[in-house]
Amino acid sequence: MILLLLYPLSLAACVLTLSLWFYYQQKSFLGKVLRGAFFLSLLVYLLAWLLHAGDWNAKTAILVRDLIILGAVPAVLSFLKNRSVAFFLLLGAAAAGLGWYLQGTSFYSTKQPADSGFVYPEEAEWELLVELQEGAPVEQLQERLKEYGLLFVPAFTMEHPDWTELDDFYAVEIPENLEGQTDQIVQALEDSGLVDWVEDNESVSVAPLPERKLPKVNKKFGLNDPGLEFQWGLEATEADQWYAQYRAGKLKPVQKALVAILDTGIDVGHEDLKGRLVSTRSEYDRDVQGHGTHCAGIAGAISNNGLGVASLIPSDDFIALTSIKVLNDYGMGTQRQIINGMLEAADRGAAVISMSLGGRSSPSKQRAYRQAVQYANRAGAIVVVAAGNNGSDARQIAPANTTGVIVVSAVDTLLNRASFSNQVDGLKMGVAAPGVAIYSTIPGGKYASFNGTSMATPYVAGVLGLMKSLRPDLNTEQAFELLNRTGSRTGNTLQTGKLVMPAAALQQLQEMR
Repeated sequence: MILLLLYPLSLAACVLTLSLWFYYQQKSFLGKVLRGAFFLSLLVYLLAWLLHAGDWNAKTAILVRDLIILGAVPAVLSFLKNRSVAFFLLLGAAAAGLGWYLQGTSFYSTKQPADSGFVYPEEAEWELLVELQEGAPVEQLQERLKEYGLLFVPAFTMEHPDWTELDDFYAVEIPENLEGQTDQIVQALEDSGLVDWVEDNESVSVAPLPERKLPKVNKKFGLNDPGLEFQWGLEATEADQWYAQYRAGKLKPVQKALVAILDTGIDVGHEDLKGRLVSTRSEYDRDVQGHGTHCAGIAGAISNNGLGVASLIPSDDFIALTSIKVLNDYGMGTQRQIINGMLEAADRGAAVISMSLGGRSSPSKQRAYRQAVQYANRAGAIVVVAAGNNGSDARQIAPANTTGVIVVSAVDTLLNRASFSNQVDGLKMGVAAPGVAIYSTIPGGKYASFNGTSMATPYVAGVLGLMKSLRPDLNTEQAFELLNRTGSRTGNTLQTGKLVMPAAALQQLQEMR
């Protein structure tokens, strides 16, 4: 909210001080004061412009426009410097006109949808998610709580609203001066008689844990990817057996499965990914943070191409990867953004939705996540989620604690639960995968190793993608039962779930067809 005010005020101050500096430049002291005030205003303006949320194309266009205004107004006024009344009248008119003009400024190339009749503040936090009772008009709820000045917008977008109750959810923006009264506002919403459910629009952030020294792998699996020697996880899960099955022609896909990586975006130009990525939106095809690109390489880097790393995916016939950016360039996002990403992935036909993300939350407050998982399942997708890196209980992490998802813990090179990994023994569908010193793709055509359940999750997503390519009608419960039955024990199986073993799972799946 502060930036929303600081930007136009600082630009107006620049125009005003520059104009007055030209007018009073013959007066030594006042001219120096105004000159200093102008440069200070310009500095504040540039900081406000730089820090303002928005995309760079729109922000660059705004900067060019503002600099033209900044040069044009004082230039015109300079012709009136000997006519004081006209000068100040025109300066006042310019200030008023500038204020009116800036009201339409958007720092986004594509404006927010306007057909709902709501005003969308560009830096709104949308602190709450509210489910209205069936048929309850949101205008009536706004009227009952008008003393709080709340803003309501439809929270989620989907192609099939008849599949879910998520179309009854609204995101709620609480004015900044009332954020200390959130509990009171929640109570007022619940007492309105128009609301079925209220939950926080929780924040989520990701950051891969620091890399460790890479162990070298003995087996080469008949692949020529140079980074394979650092991919101990493929050896630990006996990926060579899966590749032997593939070369023997025993397992052939029925259709290509789409694996959606919901993360910070993916570097679409990476040498080891670009042949396997399906682009849906240009804004998803970049990754400043690096987390999403690393996950994508684990799930489906191109194998046997003489470049970088390998994955469990032997050819383009089995899976395609797609990116849905739900976290910003700092690795942060909200529950609402993530759920909209899940709905988008399901609507685009994803067979597997991989989410290496999460945050602390009570499982009793996850109705929206549950609805989103059910929607994805109905569309034919399996949702796989990271257990989290708190070294505690995954039941306290959302969306890992959401009913209907497969949750992935991380094991280290000794196949013990990684020290950071949350336990999954309290959850219905928990499995384990390698999550320490995992070597994979990062933006800029580079490679690095990271640690985390974030790294274990796309490994399982890749296995699930293979399974769905062989049997497209496979559902979440069937997939988990197969992974659990064919998995191997870890040093802490009760805490981690069984270690996923792709060859055994795929072989049994083939026998079931």
